[in-house]
Amino acid sequence: MPFAMVNGEPVTELPRDLYIPPQALEVFLEAFEGPLDLLLYLIRRQNLNVLDIPIAEITRQYMQYIELMQELQLELAGEYMVIAATLAEIKSRMLLPRAHSEDGLEEDPRAELVRRLQEYERFKKAAEDIDSLPRLERDTWSASVELRDRRVVRALPQITLQEMLVAFKDVVSRAEMFAHHHVQRERLSVRERMGDILARLGEASFLDFTQLFRPEEGRMGVTVTFVAILELMREGLIEIVQAEPFAPLHVRSAAPSHGLRLVADNPGSDTDGVDA
Repeated sequence: MPFAMVNGEPVTELPRDLYIPPQALEVFLEAFEGPLDLLLYLIRRQNLNVLDIPIAEITRQYMQYIELMQELQLELAGEYMVIAATLAEIKSRMLLPRAHSEDGLEEDPRAELVRRLQEYERFKKAAEDIDSLPRLERDTWSASVELRDRRVVRALPQITLQEMLVAFKDVVSRAEMFAHHHVQRERLSVRERMGDILARLGEASFLDFTQLFRPEEGRMGVTVTFVAILELMREGLIEIVQAEPFAPLHVRSAAPSHGLRLVADNPGSDTDGVDA
């Protein structure tokens, strides 16, 4: 069987001039963490009772693993050799007559090794339980959000003609309540009403939209006032503003940037108007 393919041709023999160092190929396997881990693995694999360890069989399997490590040229720590010597000592002590304690009980040479195995098993189980817990930056990650200072600009809502008509409808409905009080009515001028509105805005910065109407003038009066408001808006002399959606409407004078044009009193003058 070829062990490699070079340029599409099988290679069955190693080149004679090719030198491969002994440590060129290393195979990393899941190794035991220590000699006690190996002993515990051998005991648990055969479902043996840790309190009654068959020293002869465990020693034989343990020495086979050490020989395998030497054949694979794995780094063999001194602790493995210490445990091997401990197993040999325990086996030899079990073959000799055992000494009796003061209580008349025989001392078990395996007692110290069993105690170490039980203690190691408890610590190993605790380490596995801790490792199963969610770990930050392994199982969970903390999220962070940078909060920048932002200047919130509150834009006033745009006033539509439909909203103005709804407000005008409310004024008309109230004006109809005073219609029976009118015996006679004088003709009203849109220009005069425009002047009245500008005069009232000169005294106050903001006026409620409904305050510009006089319900006692009847339908004719509120209609003239509404037409005067529309005319002032068309000429850029007033603005309709609203604090928030569906809030009451307010009227204010337009910004100075719009500009006003003053007409001269003398029709024959060369100066038609002055911009303010």
